[in-house]
Amino acid sequence: MKELNIGNRKVRVRATALALLFYKQEFKSDLLGDLMKMAQGMAGIQSLLRKGENDLQIDHDSMDLSQLDTVMLLQLIWAMAKADQFGKPFPSFFEWVSSIGDFNLFDPTILRAVMEEATEGFFRPGAKNGANFEKNRGNQSHRNRAPRRG
Repeated sequence: MKELNIGNRKVRVRATALALLFYKQEFKSDLLGDLMKMAQGMAGIQSLLRKGENDLQIDHDSMDLSQLDTVMLLQLIWAMAKADQFGKPFPSFFEWVSSIGDFNLFDPTILRAVMEEATEGFFRPGAKNGANFEKNRGNQSHRNRAPRRG
């Protein structure tokens, strides 16, 4: 969870499966797909994987802000803020944007916090990847087979 200073208030954001669901319901698009599109437009994103590690890392200092989709960024923040406030009333995207007041969307502290939360929450280090899943599934299927009769 990260806390952002946006406009005239503090906004807590949390990258969870609920954020993925809220984003899809509200914007009829996949949050991770949109996040990757946004990331591809920023310099330094092409090499997300650090050599020898399984976790994703973004070079926040190398971002090319001219390629940033600001509405998509607001949508990402809204979905993660709504996920953080799960179980409590939360405004629609339009109402939320109109309520936050003026702020610098290109503030590096906001961008860094949002991208770090998204990276840490949606691309968790140590999570099982597809290769490990397939390997483990293959091992289990061998164990579940009936012994051969010969």
